[in-house]
Amino acid sequence: MSRAPGRNSIVVEEAVVLSQTSFPADQHVLRVRAPGCAARAEPGSFAHLTCDATVPMRRPLSIMRAHPQAGWLEFLYRPLGAGLAHLARRARGDTLSVLGPIGNGFSPDPRRSSILAIGGGVGIPPMVFLAERLRHDARFETTVLMGSEVPFPFTLGEARIPVTGAPPGASLSVDLLERWGVPSRLATRAGYAGCFDGFVTELARALLAPLSSRALDDVQLLGCGPEGMLEATAALARAFDLPCQLALEEYMACAVGGCAGCTVLVHTPAGPAMKRVCVDGPVFDAREVYPG
Repeated sequence: MSRAPGRNSIVVEEAVVLSQTSFPADQHVLRVRAPGCAARAEPGSFAHLTCDATVPMRRPLSIMRAHPQAGWLEFLYRPLGAGLAHLARRARGDTLSVLGPIGNGFSPDPRRSSILAIGGGVGIPPMVFLAERLRHDARFETTVLMGSEVPFPFTLGEARIPVTGAPPGASLSVDLLERWGVPSRLATRAGYAGCFDGFVTELARALLAPLSSRALDDVQLLGCGPEGMLEATAALARAFDLPCQLALEEYMACAVGGCAGCTVLVHTPAGPAMKRVCVDGPVFDAREVYPG
């Protein structure tokens, strides 16, 4: 294991594939032994993985779970391109190179104890990591909302932990989160039973709308997902006057700030600026990215 030059928190290590689990709609959960990265990972950070000897470019994947003691990482992904298609064929015992963890993760405000974590599609993994990391933090109570147009890649069951304001049709939750004591609800436009019929941000609005102004003063939003969902989450935060942090998804080449290929326009007190999603983010204040 060696440190990447110039980045004290990033390591490069040969990781061993521990398992590769497939789910409907060509979704995969990859678990690798990468103790250096696992010890440093934070919710919202990601890793840059090699996929195959025939694929020269690494691929960035959000970290879904990290176990510092056991030294493993988990990633949820869909092999939509040639590189990740090679990664999906990796089996137990194979090795690959992991560069990570990369980027600034979520930093919940301890003055607001109620966290509404909103994950859509590719943005679901950081919300799972966040829920796992905060489940023993007495300062916060986290509710996870997930949206997907393909079957959810988790074991689901009837929700046992109540969520105030949840529509009657949203009756399912993620079993893993329930075992952690974290309430969750699901949204889709694909007509899956037990899920809210609509966008995940519409489900979030249904939960926020009945709250008093005093209750809203204790709420903060954290989100990750496709651009349309992020923009809708930022609009939701403005509508209810809530602080909001968003983890952006962007194409990357080097992932350590050298190529500047993942820059986005942000709005700062000093004026517009271009920032790199990989090292300046991927988590930004929603007002910087979507000022309204």
